[in-house]
Amino acid sequence: MEERVQKILSQWGIASRRKAEKLILAGRVKLNGHRVQLGEKVNPEYDRLEVDSQIIQPTQRPDFLYILLNKPQKVVSTCDDPQLRFTVLDLLPKNLCQGTGIHPVGRLDFNSTGALLLTNDGELTLNLTHPRYHLPKTYDVVISGNIPETRLQQWREGVMLMGKKTLAAQVEVIHRYPYQQTHLRVVITEGRNRQIRRIVQQMGCHVLRLHRSAIGSITVDSELFHESRLPSGHYRLLTTSEINFLKSRPHLITETSQKLS
Repeated sequence: MEERVQKILSQWGIASRRKAEKLILAGRVKLNGHRVQLGEKVNPEYDRLEVDSQIIQPTQRPDFLYILLNKPQKVVSTCDDPQLRFTVLDLLPKNLCQGTGIHPVGRLDFNSTGALLLTNDGELTLNLTHPRYHLPKTYDVVISGNIPETRLQQWREGVMLMGKKTLAAQVEVIHRYPYQQTHLRVVITEGRNRQIRRIVQQMGCHVLRLHRSAIGSITVDSELFHESRLPSGHYRLLTTSEINFLKSRPHLITETSQKLS
């Protein structure tokens, strides 16, 4: 069966869909001896596919890996970094990184902590990061100052951010401290760049600490200041039920959207 080359590379764990497209555009992928064009199709049973002059065979497809990492601060959520900073792959053993195509699903800011998924299942990555899918993510956020309840309600209903209204969110005040700091729990179903930090700044405060405690029902811990179920910098493999949760997202998204509306 013919499939687009970038899809095959993604399914086989060679690279994420986005990185596969970059490999093709850079001329590093060949099909039956000629450079592949973006969108070109391949039948892996009959065609010869090469990446960096290495022939890729269907039998070389690695087993799919599904990992939950509790990302510490000052770690980059990428596979490599031109500034040579510590990346999330540096927190995994080499046997999980080399030749498996493992990559982070989405990102967490350099100074943010908490739950981050990694996989070499390119199709799952594409689904989880596509704008039309809205997987709920839970954050514990400590901010400077006290945002009035009226502003928090606006946040819940959606606010304008860079010319576009955000989707409905759950925003709960966990504690207001006497020294002008507030602990919020926020559940959002979209992942715009630095979304929570930008909204908090727009409301006249700034984020002191941002921790993603859960992705859907997959959690590293329950509360910001409680002992973590998964220590910072550590990882674990997802359970079968957690993998099934991620793969059955359309059903779960409908339920979540109804709860937030």
